[in-house]
Amino acid sequence: MRFTIDGLEVIFPYDYIYPEQYAYMCDLKRALDAKGHCLLEMPCGTGKTITLLSLIIAYQNYYPEKRKLIYCSRTVPEIEKALAELKRLMEYRASQGLRENILALGLSSRKNLCIHPEISKEKFGKVVDTRCQSLTASWIREKAKQSPPGEIEQCQFFESLEDFESMPTGVYTLEDLKAFGEANGLCPYFLARQLILYADVIIYSYHYLLDPKVADLVSKELSKDAIVIFDEAHNIDNVCTESLSIDITRPILDASARSIQTLSSTIDELKQSNSEQLQNEYQRLVDGLRETHQQRATDMVMGNPTLPDDMLNEAVPGNIRRAEHFVAFLRRLVEYMKTRMRVMHVVAESPPSFLQHIREVTCIERKPLRFCAERLASLIRTLQLTQLADFTALQRVAAFATLVATYEKGFLLILEPFENDTDTIPNPVLHLTCLDATFAIKPVFDRFSTVVITSGTLSPMDLYPTLLGFRPVVMESYQMTLTRDCFLPLTVTRGSDQVAVSSKFEVRNDLAVVRNYGNILLEFAKVVPDGLVCFFPSYLYMESIVAAWNELGMLQELLKFKLIFIETPDAGETSLALENYRKACDNGRGAVLLSVARGKVSEGVDFDHHYGRAVILFGIPYQYTGSRILKARLEYLRDNFGIRENDFLTFDAMRHGAQCVGRVLRGKTDYGLMIFADKRFARADKRSKLPKWILANMNESSTNLSTDMAVGVTKKFLRSMAQPFDRTQVGISLWDSKMVEAAQRGARRAGPTAPSNAQVTAMEL
Repeated sequence: MRFTIDGLEVIFPYDYIYPEQYAYMCDLKRALDAKGHCLLEMPCGTGKTITLLSLIIAYQNYYPEKRKLIYCSRTVPEIEKALAELKRLMEYRASQGLRENILALGLSSRKNLCIHPEISKEKFGKVVDTRCQSLTASWIREKAKQSPPGEIEQCQFFESLEDFESMPTGVYTLEDLKAFGEANGLCPYFLARQLILYADVIIYSYHYLLDPKVADLVSKELSKDAIVIFDEAHNIDNVCTESLSIDITRPILDASARSIQTLSSTIDELKQSNSEQLQNEYQRLVDGLRETHQQRATDMVMGNPTLPDDMLNEAVPGNIRRAEHFVAFLRRLVEYMKTRMRVMHVVAESPPSFLQHIREVTCIERKPLRFCAERLASLIRTLQLTQLADFTALQRVAAFATLVATYEKGFLLILEPFENDTDTIPNPVLHLTCLDATFAIKPVFDRFSTVVITSGTLSPMDLYPTLLGFRPVVMESYQMTLTRDCFLPLTVTRGSDQVAVSSKFEVRNDLAVVRNYGNILLEFAKVVPDGLVCFFPSYLYMESIVAAWNELGMLQELLKFKLIFIETPDAGETSLALENYRKACDNGRGAVLLSVARGKVSEGVDFDHHYGRAVILFGIPYQYTGSRILKARLEYLRDNFGIRENDFLTFDAMRHGAQCVGRVLRGKTDYGLMIFADKRFARADKRSKLPKWILANMNESSTNLSTDMAVGVTKKFLRSMAQPFDRTQVGISLWDSKMVEAAQRGARRAGPTAPSNAQVTAMEL
């Protein structure tokens, strides 16, 4: 269909459009016109991705200077889904007579794009990265050219890129990119990296923009007039803090010490054979870092955690310019950190306190620490080392040193002698934790004129501008328009024996609560067809409650109705469990998937149609308040942003809870149950923080149910959903009246910047 928004013709690849989709487009266009940032919450299953792409592709064609779209998502399946939607859109636009030369591609890790016959078989991404770097670094390639053929291994797919000229326009999914690379003998990963500057649409992970170590290598040259989208961004503040946080353990320090010894031996050998090479590096460091930094970006050995432009013009401090002096400097740093880990009590200190102590003990100053990561990258390149995997631990220590010497506020060092409170054998961990999300995302807001933060579960939305440090020109949450109530939220506050249920720490292990939770799962497994997904606040709680259910014989009873699959911290095991869960649903046996909020299953895995007819949220997924890192962040937010601890904890728990239950509804033709199994959800202050589109379907009569009452309501709901339903009426019946009303509301809300005739004109339907 075709319609116009304030003179902008939008081509939408479906026969109908929902009112919330149109309202979303109107607000998105307002933000683009105002060259400001926006925060938009779109209900799950209402076509947010295709709505975004349709409007922005139309905007790019209307305003030729806005030719680049940077679309960031969280997981590889979400990246592939966005690419598939874009491919469908461009095919539809072509069928409408619009022949556009657009190049769109996705970028993922080497692990997902590598086609090297040996390296691609590696199981772990870090191994793939280091083996790839060992074949593609500039000095290794130069050495291979000077050596007899075959003596030094090379990657022919990478070498072929030198003769590559151009790529046909089109939309390339990750599989398309790999197929193109195999057909032409080109490395898909580096091909995508090479084409980023020329592509009209780039779809990749958050980390390529938010993590300075990666963004400095991949996204630094992107044009400032690009439009940036952060999709599924409900957890974006945590991604920002994690990207600037580093953990150091004793094995990392031991591996670093071995790497330092290797560096020392290599330097001694090079002095005897080619001292000119070291002298040239010394001169470069005297002249400044800019040329060295640019060369490092080409080799991609190691991204710097943070390297302001003013540092690039500085000379490296004299005491670490010579290679042997820098190695001695690293040795002192590692030995100091080893001695710090010989404590049996928790230590928390600020970066200035850490820097003062290291200066008093080892005479190491702040400035050389700040240059540590860049100096190490330069040394590795100068020594032309081939086994780069041996230096990953040392690079981590160097990144730690650079971060701790760069930031005075917003960071905290926490040294814990035991990884877990229940451990008896010391296993010290030094956390350098970032407490302020603005450090990672502020450069994005400052650089790009329009940044769109969107998700299906952003509520409560009020804290995001404060946490991320920006002022949105548009901040909206949309209702879901339905011709039938296809999802039913239920709050179960007590079992059939009237004992209140809750995951609250004081009562979570009470036998009556555990038994009632088991009965809730058992009773719903009897009446809900196909797939049933359960979420727990943590792995530890899930393990304890499943073990208790097993002792009570409840799991054996549950197996009479459905198979049971469990998410684990191991990604491979979880993927296998998901695959078998889907098989059980496909063949009609039905299954129960026990998983964890904030786990892999809750982020980006869709349980559409028969894969998820109900989601049960056992308790409110609060973070573990005993975590010292969480306590430090809560204190920082209170002191610097005025956010109370309880407000943030509730905000974080409710957004993750909404994300979990939102997995059940993946379209308006889908239907499912959202079951909140905790007495605290009956409280208005907790319930009000759920997204508006969930609250709209939550009746007062369904907010305080016992198990048997909830099962009765469920049976009635499932019977009504089983009746014949004309799927084509989902959109068409909403078109005439509700669409015009939504357009008028959008015009009133927009005020002076609204289009003069903000209404939809249906060209074809």
